[in-house]
Amino acid sequence: MKKRYRLTDAELEQVLNASKPVVYKVFGGHPPASPQENANRVWKELAAKHGFVWDSCEDAGTGDPHDFTATPSA
Repeated sequence: MKKRYRLTDAELEQVLNASKPVVYKVFGGHPPASPQENANRVWKELAAKHGFVWDSCEDAGTGDPHDFTATPSA
């Protein structure tokens, strides 16, 4: 069963910034991480901090971008 969680302003900003497009300049033959990879990294960090399964997040339906639901980790 999913539980409701709430992001702080700083956490929401971190998620939004991670999802922005990145400038693609290749140095040393390694492309930068994509916005999806960056967002996944942030969600994994938040999941470890708050105790939920990172890829189970959904909109809480409150109209507030700070609120989401996710499956608690075991």
